[in-house]
Amino acid sequence: MTTSSDPRASTPDRYRQFAQVEARGISACYVEWASGVADDPRILALIDRLPASKRHPTLVFSAARFCGAAPASYVEFAGFLSAHWLEVEAVCLTHDTQTNEAGRCATLLPALAALSGPLALIEVGASAGLCLHPDRYSYRYRSDDGSERLLHPARGPSSVVLECSVSGAVPIPPRLPEVVWRAGIDLNPLDVHSAEDVEWLEALIWPEHEDRRLRLRAAIELARRETVEIVRGDLNEQLAALVARAPAHATIVVFHTAVLLYLDDEAKRRFREQLAALPVHWLSNESQGVVPGIAELLSAMAGALPTAASDFVLALDGEPLDFTQPHGRSLHWLET
Repeated sequence: MTTSSDPRASTPDRYRQFAQVEARGISACYVEWASGVADDPRILALIDRLPASKRHPTLVFSAARFCGAAPASYVEFAGFLSAHWLEVEAVCLTHDTQTNEAGRCATLLPALAALSGPLALIEVGASAGLCLHPDRYSYRYRSDDGSERLLHPARGPSSVVLECSVSGAVPIPPRLPEVVWRAGIDLNPLDVHSAEDVEWLEALIWPEHEDRRLRLRAAIELARRETVEIVRGDLNEQLAALVARAPAHATIVVFHTAVLLYLDDEAKRRFREQLAALPVHWLSNESQGVVPGIAELLSAMAGALPTAASDFVLALDGEPLDFTQPHGRSLHWLET
């Protein structure tokens, strides 16, 4: 588990780690805010009023922006928090970090397309379910040599185009996989038809990422036309029943992105044991060190080095395949 998500770590350490690893090179605003919080006793005292599980930088920063904080200097941000803390605190207590980045489908697609179809998809930690539509988006993959591959759904070009830079021997498929069934699980499903839920999804996008914000809006419009069921509940309590509902003729894939870091060790153990017992493939896309056993496998692979400290690791059935940028902007396929 990364320090910023570890409720056992001190709040200054969590914010310092977030600035130095997770936000570095991705959001200059969040680097400045997190670095400032880590050294500001007044703001730390406010954040420490929250339960440990609610002190994560992404949640606090998104809650502040949901309440009206503008991307600005740390001094201005600290002033906003001091003046509006009760509002921000209330949002933190009633919301969770549920980033729903459709762009991550670009890093999942090569692994999904390599499986025998048709596919039945189950996403745990699905948020509003935007990553359950990999067959309904268009993709543009750009290689190191400048070449491009463009893929479209069977019905034609999508209003949502996911762009991803690739390196290594990425098995970009000739066509999108056939998905015949899809569903999700979330403790608090978000509704693409709810204006407040959509506003929260926008607040979760990091300040400088206007392209992601525009893509979110387009993906929401698509999802409103293609409703997906998201079951409310704990992933360990709901998974087996949902797997049992999937079509018998389909290859079932259980997948998740940036979810396991919020589970304690016992919940992770239960999840892995269920996956081993169920007739499914398991596709994980998580921060380095989050999925037990992955770090050891990577250390035994020649040249298995991330392009950035913030990279996620994509693994199929516990075997690492590639490093991915957290929001789906790039992937680096590993040599086996």
